[in-house]
Amino acid sequence: METYTAMRHFADSWGLVFMFVVFIGVILFTLRPGAKKAAAEAAQIPLKED
Repeated sequence: METYTAMRHFADSWGLVFMFVVFIGVILFTLRPGAKKAAAEAAQIPLKED
């Protein structure tokens, strides 16, 4: 089996599952209970004076 064919088969079968799991992980990381404070601090970075 050629490398391209093997990689294409993997991407077609497990690539979508992997990307979906990463997407759900990012959403859960963003919406976790302690994220509100960190997001508020990050939003104020451009407004801070040096």
